Amino acid sequence: MSPQDSPPQTNSSSTKTQVTTPPTSGKPDWAKSDRQLGRELRAASGQVPKRRVWPWAVVALAVIGAGGFGYYSTQLADPASQAEVGVEAASDAPPALVMQINPDEMQVLAPVALERRVRASGTLAPWRNTQLSSQTGGEVRQVAVRPGDPVTEGQLLVQMDVETLTLDLNQAQSSAAATQAQLDLALNQLERVQTLVDRGVTTSASLDEARNAVTQTRANLDTLRDQVASAELRLRHATVRAPFAGIVAARSVEPGQYVGAGTPLISIVDLTTVELRANAAVADGALLRQGQAVQVSVDGIAQQSFDGVVARINPVAQEGTRTVPVYVTIDNPEGILLGGMFATAQVVIERAEDAIALPTAALREDAEGAYVLRITDGRLERVAVESGGTWTGGLTRITQGLSAGDRVITAPLPGLQPGDAVELVER
Repeated sequence: MSPQDSPPQTNSSSTKTQVTTPPTSGKPDWAKSDRQLGRELRAASGQVPKRRVWPWAVVALAVIGAGGFGYYSTQLADPASQAEVGVEAASDAPPALVMQINPDEMQVLAPVALERRVRASGTLAPWRNTQLSSQTGGEVRQVAVRPGDPVTEGQLLVQMDVETLTLDLNQAQSSAAATQAQLDLALNQLERVQTLVDRGVTTSASLDEARNAVTQTRANLDTLRDQVASAELRLRHATVRAPFAGIVAARSVEPGQYVGAGTPLISIVDLTTVELRANAAVADGALLRQGQAVQVSVDGIAQQSFDGVVARINPVAQEGTRTVPVYVTIDNPEGILLGGMFATAQVVIERAEDAIALPTAALREDAEGAYVLRITDGRLERVAVESGGTWTGGLTRITQGLSAGDRVITAPLPGLQPGDAVELVER
């Protein structure tokens, strides 16, 4: 080879790098998977190929699971081992929740008296109420009482002028006395004429005239006697007295006033007994009976009730109101109740002694029927009950299922269920 053909020489030394071409699998790059391309790139760069660990992990988990299943099967087959496991699980479980019950959320049952009542309301009125009026005309000389004064039977209330009335009485009595004398004379004359007629001295016409005179005089005397009685009555009515013991409710006249017959003078009421004129719903009218006991509460007299009795029941309902008038008499010896007070009556139509009852809210309902929650040995027990209807006071009578001394949940606590542990809290 000629010098011209030889490569040029250089004094600098150069490092030669050996490039290893990765082996090819004969597939084009587009046909290779990502895992295969990654292995080829790591091999081309001189890195160690990664080992696949997950197949071995899967095998290990399978072996462990098979061993655990075998142990669990062995424990299930051994009752003693199973009991030990249950004890350990129970000891690790949290303690049961205990509900606290306040005294106002439960009730210890005891026999009570139950009542069903009909409500009626109205106003009080005095049982006896009278307005005294003048029965004769004249001047009022004296008024002895004022409104609010108590009076006794026969006590003087009003005195009217009696001078004129006394004169009228004296005149009538004098006229009657004169006529009585004329009658006596006429009778004597009649006897003499009768004697003469019997002797034949006089005619029968004289006898008729004598008889007529006696008859006429006797009639005049009767008229005068009536006038005397009328004058005595007017004189007696000039003095007005109380017809019964009571209290003066009104005074309509004053001394010196001239009144005529029929003029109102004094009003007297008797409050020893009052009458409640109440109205009840017409639907309750059939439940009312004469003599039924009544509890009466009066507006303005708090925390006190009065005993009464149904005296009368109106047989006809009032039009437009659909109510039945009911009259209740109430003893009022101390005079606490006054006329015009508004009162409400509770008529007792049915009564049950020594009954077991609960507030209606204490009863619960499920698919099996009505029941209550009874506290027994610190836990709630479902007790099926039978009720005897609703009574006054929001109470329901229990006819079967409970007895005196049972402790029952009365508050509407929806969170309580049969079997729950409870604890009574004292206040």
